[in-house]
Amino acid sequence: MTVHSQQNRDDHTTSHASHITDTVNQHIATAPDASTTTNTTTATATRRPTLRIIPRNTANPTSTTRSTPHTTAITTTAATARWALAILACLWIALCVGVGPLYWQDGSIADWSGANTAYAMLAFAASFAIVWILSRHGTGRRALPDSWHLPMEWRIWGRKVRAGRAATALRIASATIGRAIMRATDRGWKIALILVIGWLWVPATIMSAFGADIRSQVREFSWAWNQLTGMEQPYIGFFSFVPMDIYPTAHYMWPDQPTYLTDQHNVVLTVIYGAAAAISRYITDSNDAGFVVLSVLQWLFAAFCCASAAHRFFNLPWLRPAYAVSEPSYAYPERPQYREPVDFARPERGLRSSLTVTNLRPLPYPNRAAGGFARFVILLFFLVCPLAVFSTISLTKSPLFAFAFVWWFGVWAELHMTWRRGDRDGLHPLDRVQQLPRHSLLAFIVSTCVMLISAKYAWYLIVVQIVLALIADRARWRTYVVALVLPVIIIHGGISALISSGVVIGGDPIESRGVQLQMIARVAKLNPKGIPDDAKRKLAPIFNLDQMAEAYFRQDADPVKSSGIQSKKVSYKWRTVTPDNMRDFNAAWLEIVRANPVIALDALLAKCFGYFNPTDLPYVAMDYYVTSDYVQEKSTWLKDVNHDWRETVAEHARAWGAIPVIGWLAHGNFYVTMTLLIGAAEVIARRWRTLLTHIPLLLLMGVMVTAPANNFERHMLPVAFVFGFVCLTYWRETRATSGDQHSQNARTSRA
Repeated sequence: MTVHSQQNRDDHTTSHASHITDTVNQHIATAPDASTTTNTTTATATRRPTLRIIPRNTANPTSTTRSTPHTTAITTTAATARWALAILACLWIALCVGVGPLYWQDGSIADWSGANTAYAMLAFAASFAIVWILSRHGTGRRALPDSWHLPMEWRIWGRKVRAGRAATALRIASATIGRAIMRATDRGWKIALILVIGWLWVPATIMSAFGADIRSQVREFSWAWNQLTGMEQPYIGFFSFVPMDIYPTAHYMWPDQPTYLTDQHNVVLTVIYGAAAAISRYITDSNDAGFVVLSVLQWLFAAFCCASAAHRFFNLPWLRPAYAVSEPSYAYPERPQYREPVDFARPERGLRSSLTVTNLRPLPYPNRAAGGFARFVILLFFLVCPLAVFSTISLTKSPLFAFAFVWWFGVWAELHMTWRRGDRDGLHPLDRVQQLPRHSLLAFIVSTCVMLISAKYAWYLIVVQIVLALIADRARWRTYVVALVLPVIIIHGGISALISSGVVIGGDPIESRGVQLQMIARVAKLNPKGIPDDAKRKLAPIFNLDQMAEAYFRQDADPVKSSGIQSKKVSYKWRTVTPDNMRDFNAAWLEIVRANPVIALDALLAKCFGYFNPTDLPYVAMDYYVTSDYVQEKSTWLKDVNHDWRETVAEHARAWGAIPVIGWLAHGNFYVTMTLLIGAAEVIARRWRTLLTHIPLLLLMGVMVTAPANNFERHMLPVAFVFGFVCLTYWRETRATSGDQHSQNARTSRA
């Protein structure tokens, strides 16, 4: 007969039960253990209780699943496919590391030598070792084979050392410091205060940082404002040169009615930046004050976004019991009252919640708050790394997008951690769908909107996430419709409507063809006779191949697109090209690639290898915006304020980045490479729902490959900023997997 046992829980423990999603029914059954028979008598079988684990939602608890050759083949094939993806990621990193020395010397992959093979093999070995260790730990196993152990003498010595006074004192000190760090970061406003204080010197001394983009945006807005006020200005003409010709947009895209606003740098940001500069000129006769104000506002936005995401990843605020943040219920006096007066001298002002992560009982992984070490390392990155520090005041679209992405990424973590299957049959209340709180939903909406207005490629990321989220989390479809679908329709659809109506000039499609342009330009420079005649005929109305060859630079496609100031080489015939001419572009490019495959491959790798090669120094680092000529030479009064200090700060950042290995921590390609390897380990560990929240990181790596320049650090900012949170998530889920594995092993041994 089966005996059912049920534990009695007090109300305080019951309040935490809503956070435990995997429960099992334990049944103690009696089964015959052994029977002894003799020739003359039959002994009664001895019975003893055994433990049986009955899975939830199992129709037949007594049935067992047996492996068949068919299921074994499917499992093996799936595991092979997962490892194949991981190996491909390692091979890609090895290739990027191996070709680095070749392109540093302006060489070719045809010059591959034994030294490059050695570099590639070392990179592959290191990458594969990282994936191997992460995947083994991620699936609850040891990194080394189970048969490999330290000698018994070493293990005994290690136990003695750990039990010694010095080790004990170190553990006590570490625990004390960890608790202090946790108390200092157990609320979002505390984290924000730490970031504001740690970053205060940046706007106070450097004040602002910017490059050519914002000056072009200000110029566009000024011309549009002049048109609005009735001033006569040139428009389309062979001898005219207007703001739309600086980062050239093909004239066939210009509407017949003159307009000077473009979506080249995101029209919403153009209006905001241009309006701020116009107000600044009206008050101070200079753009500089407006730029400083914009930098300070972005600095505050950065602190808020990073603090919001860190609070979610550190403290898991959704795990607080519902009664702890609501009015106290006197029907349950045993519940701890996490309420305190707003003002002890003014009792009429009521109570407020005093619950923090330090008041909660530690929960099982992954629902456990981050420890002091993880908090310290992640906050140290934001406070010290030049990527984050300089981005806080750099007025270009990528830092703004990156900080909004960090905020957005934190909300995705909350969605991932609060996912439930749904209580469809009414028998599993712990599986009820948990909707996103109002404040988190608002954060989701606003962060999506900021991403859409700051980067044109944001809507591609969001659309992919919409599709994946509606497949994997259909129960919360309303959340995704409100926070993702509607902003895309309103913002992206609104900008598209403005472009269609002729109010705004759309972005030139040539901007997204940097890889193709570099291939054509490299062939035109190194092997002009290798271009087929038919391809020359098709490209003649679009490009001047001679100028294209002269403008080619392996790191950057902008010169080939004729981007820049007026005295530039006109390789792209944006004034005369037509839509009919552009229809032949892809065909001409394909002919050239077929005729020159090695040179085309060189152009591709030379333009993107630096994003996945930690040993490659950045082509344009974030310190460029701090010491650019537009700040240090061409500004009105900003150039005279702390001019030498900016140079000193940037020089220290460059010196740190130039240190072997240690300098990798100052550059974005290290974090991109490690994120790719962690993603490969997540594929092997089959953490599909976690991968759902990390797919945008993979898409951003695709943006890097297609970006105009190689190893341009501003494109790597989103991945670098969330890298610490990705590591923390992987650690939590690994600990949860290890705990489940140990529990299963214990149950198996008892059975």
